[in-house]
Amino acid sequence: MMTEPDKDPLADIAGEDDASLLADHVAATDLTSLVEADDDEREEDMSASEEDSSWISWFLSLRGNEFFCEVDEEYIQDDFNLTGLSSLVPYYDYALDMILDVEMAIEESLTEEQQELVESAAEMLYGLIHARYIITNRGLQAMYEKLTSASFGKCPRAFCSGQPALPIGRSDVPRNYTVQIFCPMCHDIFTPRSSRSASIDGAYFGTTFPHLFMLTFPECIPKKNSQYFVPRVFGFRIHKSSPYYADSALSSSQVKRRQKPLRRAKSKPIVL
Repeated sequence: MMTEPDKDPLADIAGEDDASLLADHVAATDLTSLVEADDDEREEDMSASEEDSSWISWFLSLRGNEFFCEVDEEYIQDDFNLTGLSSLVPYYDYALDMILDVEMAIEESLTEEQQELVESAAEMLYGLIHARYIITNRGLQAMYEKLTSASFGKCPRAFCSGQPALPIGRSDVPRNYTVQIFCPMCHDIFTPRSSRSASIDGAYFGTTFPHLFMLTFPECIPKKNSQYFVPRVFGFRIHKSSPYYADSALSSSQVKRRQKPLRRAKSKPIVL
């Protein structure tokens, strides 16, 4: 009677280990393929979204451009609204086509340096168009929505109690001053807290906008705060005649003394 040879128990264990390793490998491969597929789909979605987004949407999404509102393309396409801007903006035609997403062969006709100039010219052109758009009915309404969310920041003056501010330019001519924020309560201007926003040209908002805005929306005009800061030393007010106020204003007595003409002494006759 023949007997079966004894089976090696280690062989069974090795076989089970190989099977488990193979199963783990297959599972890991499937997981890796799924992750790579998800990554590919995300990249395709991102590239598709970048292609679908317009130049204006891209420009408004940049950090520091929160002060800008979206200008209607119909407004930009009207040549009457762009009168006089061609003499202020270099590469005007290229810049306008870039803003309106008009397909053009820039890479073939311009050098890399010129392409960068066209991009900066497009930002400048949009800013100057923006300054005109925000004083129209649609533009004022768009800025009103941004004011309600305090997108322009708040007045840093303590007695204004966080009054939402409006952007303003100190000049309507570009490349003179950067943008400031105007407080409707104290009627003073301040530098924006964001350094990116503070570097924007003030001409992209103009000198008229905040005042016309409050005339259009009188409900946004806040009540003036009668409180003002009084400097004190050990609890006592500093007198107005003190040198502390010398730079701000001269006292009336000092002004009268300066304006009083000098009297010449009468000359006595010389007796020989």
